[in-house]
Amino acid sequence: MIVRDAVEADVAAMLAIYNQVLLASAAIWRDEPITLADRLAWFHAQQDQEFPVLVAVDDAALDGTGAVRGYASFGAFRPWPGYYPTVEHSIHVAEGSRGQGIGQALLDGLVERAIAMGKSVMVAGIDAGNVGSIRFHERAGFREVARMVGIGRKFGEPLDLVLLQRDLPAGP
Repeated sequence: MIVRDAVEADVAAMLAIYNQVLLASAAIWRDEPITLADRLAWFHAQQDQEFPVLVAVDDAALDGTGAVRGYASFGAFRPWPGYYPTVEHSIHVAEGSRGQGIGQALLDGLVERAIAMGKSVMVAGIDAGNVGSIRFHERAGFREVARMVGIGRKFGEPLDLVLLQRDLPAGP
């Protein structure tokens, strides 16, 4: 597996992963799948803001053109200037590729990028029912800092949001 910067040609595969996660779980708090145009707009906005989008691809091709097995990104935690040192990230791994270290490789890549950008805090917002993701983040050095009860809705049910935080070492 290779972790690299995503290119526009990867967006359709990222969309398929996103919509599968959206439909099958409470990890994404929307009910309707998104379109390729939506995901392309998001991808270009990430590029315009110089925020990373990473993909994990099969290394069978040895040139990084293998199938996308997962992707990750981060962006501003909140849109106000005082939050500049903090980013919030997302990681999505394709069904059938989970539990193989892909999420960890993507998270490691994001942490490296955040440090290089001078960020000092990384935040994960996770559905409280997603115990696997919470444990994954705790093993990666995140700690729970907030639990917001009933703040969201998915599948017609109220959801609790768990916020986890990881402090990052000073960058270069």
